[in-house]
Amino acid sequence: MEKKSLEEINESIKVPSVYEASFFQKFLAYSGPGALVAVGYMDPGNWLTSLSGGSEYRYELLSVLLMSILVAMFMQILSIKLGVVARQDLAQAISAKIPKFGRYTLWIINELAMVATDMTGVIGTAVALKLLFGLPLLYGILLTILDVLIVLLFLRFGIRRIEFIVLLSILTVGVIFGIEVFRAHPNTPSIMNGLLPTNDLWQNHKKLIISLGIMGATIMPHNIYLHSSLAQSRRYDHNDPAQVDEALRFAKWDSNVHLIVAFFINALLLILGGTLFFQTNSQLTNFEDVFNGLNNSHIVGTLASPIMSELFAFALLITGLISSITSTLSGQIVMEGYLHIRLPLWQRRLLTRFVTLIPILFIGFAVGFNEQDFENMIVYAQIALSIALPFTLFPMIILTSNKKLMGRHVNSKFTMIVGIILTTIITFLNLRLINSII
Repeated sequence: MEKKSLEEINESIKVPSVYEASFFQKFLAYSGPGALVAVGYMDPGNWLTSLSGGSEYRYELLSVLLMSILVAMFMQILSIKLGVVARQDLAQAISAKIPKFGRYTLWIINELAMVATDMTGVIGTAVALKLLFGLPLLYGILLTILDVLIVLLFLRFGIRRIEFIVLLSILTVGVIFGIEVFRAHPNTPSIMNGLLPTNDLWQNHKKLIISLGIMGATIMPHNIYLHSSLAQSRRYDHNDPAQVDEALRFAKWDSNVHLIVAFFINALLLILGGTLFFQTNSQLTNFEDVFNGLNNSHIVGTLASPIMSELFAFALLITGLISSITSTLSGQIVMEGYLHIRLPLWQRRLLTRFVTLIPILFIGFAVGFNEQDFENMIVYAQIALSIALPFTLFPMIILTSNKKLMGRHVNSKFTMIVGIILTTIITFLNLRLINSII
């Protein structure tokens, strides 16, 4: 399995005929790609912004999380449609329409975005190892090179089992935070109120910056590329309009269900921060602050517990490890699509990880292996993702609005206009975020 490219393992799952199975059987057959994509909505960048938002403004920014995930659902559905109908991933579809110089330029932009994505996984994993086992950050960072073995092990199982392992990991993280929030006894009416946006979101500069951080950390380029490829991983008759319609229908169900799960997990993080750390004079600027806070009776009172801290760090470790799988697959999609170069996935994993480690180790040796400095890198990694995002979303909207490419599934004018408006707003908000960071 390790010698195969993504394309060679993608077409692997036979689904029931449109005429012979129940809704639930079909949903299970198509379910899976959404789980791999949902991982990208729960990376350490999301963790930091959600926890910080909760500690600063309690539950008020739940509305920002909700709006972000609704926009993400819209964009992922366009990605699915491109993959199922055109039988191309986004990189392949763009590459077929632009000259060589454009392909190379977009490859570089997206490769930097993939490295930025991988960086959050490296730092999150290294910090989790430090919190759980006291392992120095340098050793934890170097140890992440070995996660190629984890990726290889998973790939031997096949894409379907990878999806199951990732789903199980997501549910484990969800249960952990569900337990922690349940023990914290949050204020349910205040949570409901937090789901409703207020004008103060745009008038309070500091609140706006955190809101932009939440939005910027939610919609990321690699999820769009990944989903447009994974949407093709089910085998059905592409010439049968009924089966194509069914593939679209259930792929959308799969995506939306898993993104709802991702929303709940991020919401649990924000609620945890808002319940335990709001008005405690505790600034949640890094993961160690949260880890120590969960075990500090002066901050969280009788809820303080070593188990709470260790569960938090364990969830961080799980998220860091499974993000390696999605960053590997996404990087392969971008490289194959733009450069027409196929590498065995283990080689792609090593290439991405070594490129990622260069800036991390350079900064570490230059300024010291300080957790706060490294976690600031997660924030700066959002800049690279923000820059790459319009180069991902605008082409996707244009392609899915192409009648010749999409046939009867082409975007309606309304969908196209909504997509352009949303992408323009996201681009503007990300520019505001970049300006605030710089």
